[in-house]
Amino acid sequence: MPEGHSVVTEYADELVQTPRAHLRLELKQDEDGLSLEHTGQLLARCHLSREGMVAGGFLAKALGVPIPPIGESVTARVSTGVLYRALGICQLDFEEESSFVLLERLLDEAEMQRGARSDAE
Repeated sequence: MPEGHSVVTEYADELVQTPRAHLRLELKQDEDGLSLEHTGQLLARCHLSREGMVAGGFLAKALGVPIPPIGESVTARVSTGVLYRALGICQLDFEEESSFVLLERLLDEAEMQRGARSDAE
């Protein structure tokens, strides 16, 4: 993972190990960037840098939510499969052209999986 633009936590890695149809996630924006949380625990952080905000924008897109204004948050309800792809996006090196091929694939897969879910919690 490129140093500095994003961090994915061990908790996130553990969470995607057990398949679940519905996870309630919170995407927050503050002065330092975007953070993704589950039950108050950090899953990923996209720092306030050019690459970090690119990753954060695509993270939100994969989750199917808008980027919240600074100081606010949005809720995403997704499966662990969607979360897995969103976390993968955070780990791409956007200075490498090949990352954009992977990005397109991850976004397409996340969108397909979101379309198949129900809105029940």
